[in-house]
Amino acid sequence: MAARLWFACLTITTAVFYSSAQSPPASRSAPTFYKDVLPILQQHCQTCHRRGEIAPMPLESYLDAKKYAKQIQRMTSSKAMPPWFADPRFGKFSNDPSLTAEQIATIAAWVEAKSPEGNPADAPPPAHWAQGWNIPKPDLVIEMPQPVSLPAHGDVEYTYEIVPTGFTEDKWVQASEIRPSSRDHVHHAVVYIRPPNSKWLRNAPVGRPFTAADMTSEQDLRDALFTDSDMLLVYAPGSSPDNWPEGMAKCIPAGSDLIFQMHYTTNGHAAKDQTAVGIVFSGQPPRQRVLTLQLANHSFVIPPGAPDFRVEVFGTLPNDATLLSFFPHMHLRGKRFEYDVIHADGSIETLLRVNYHFHWQMSYRLAEPRFLTAGTKLKAVGWFDNSRHNPHNPDPEQTVRWGPQTYDEMMVGFFDLAVPANVDKWQYFVRHSPAR
Repeated sequence: MAARLWFACLTITTAVFYSSAQSPPASRSAPTFYKDVLPILQQHCQTCHRRGEIAPMPLESYLDAKKYAKQIQRMTSSKAMPPWFADPRFGKFSNDPSLTAEQIATIAAWVEAKSPEGNPADAPPPAHWAQGWNIPKPDLVIEMPQPVSLPAHGDVEYTYEIVPTGFTEDKWVQASEIRPSSRDHVHHAVVYIRPPNSKWLRNAPVGRPFTAADMTSEQDLRDALFTDSDMLLVYAPGSSPDNWPEGMAKCIPAGSDLIFQMHYTTNGHAAKDQTAVGIVFSGQPPRQRVLTLQLANHSFVIPPGAPDFRVEVFGTLPNDATLLSFFPHMHLRGKRFEYDVIHADGSIETLLRVNYHFHWQMSYRLAEPRFLTAGTKLKAVGWFDNSRHNPHNPDPEQTVRWGPQTYDEMMVGFFDLAVPANVDKWQYFVRHSPAR
């Protein structure tokens, strides 16, 4: 994501373990698809493995699963699927799709028994999905007004489109999802909320694509490289939609615009993309507003060949808040990422450690939201592998710095907080003197 193109957040100071799958208890008959395997696929796989979604093959029917039975066994036994990269020693997460040892063993036993179909009457109720979405059917879909033409080769500057919402009252967003029309070309997408009193990109064109190169003044150019605007949500490969708990929602103020920021990559095939965002509104005003903040370090220099280069960033919360989730972001040299709380006595509590995978940039939602008091010190740590042993490394001979393209690097630890509903992002960062 673009250098420094992040909303203002905390004051910054730079500075997989699993138990083996166990055999299922001895039983008189082998597992069958409808009774034993289909429930696992519905709960853990079909979010991606269904027609029209990102996975390369659907796993919705018996014939689908039988065709790929050995591959399913191999990927689940190795824990490569479902994808999940959090170290289980740190934290519990509500969106962990990992299979239990018993479920892995059930799939293995089904495959070893030649994948019996069983009785269709044993099948669980069909899973209901909103066509084309992983959130409930959106109340509103907002699409970029014009498609963006993408070349077959070369770098593509960050591309923006501004879309007026026309909202005449504040809107509370319970769930949202970004859907690129050309996923293979989207490195990331961010949808920003520009309230009516914001001067950000006010000289930019509305309703058509533009880049920083189209800006004609110094201020306009700066606007295309930095914003303190709030964020509706982020999309990256492997990321999941936002779906906030009851009583929590994001706010789009009346009269706001949505600004799409698109980072495209080329892959040898020219294409067009017209990304859209689907929105589900809250049925009633929430008790708490969700804010997406970040810890980011822009000043690192990774030496050529460094196999485990460490980058840190610190910040303190200006006011009380409830911590909800994390979204770490790095590029092709990303290796690990960690979020910590530093307690008053200097002890460090790790909240999340991720074995980072560039092609599966996932959110990690706390199973139990964590209340944090004003002044809580947070730390994010990223490790980078710039060695020739990193199979994704574009060039281990290069010194690597922060930059927008995938051959550059980033170190950003997004996190979501819940605050009182009447507190917006700018109000949250007003630091109050402690009571005497």
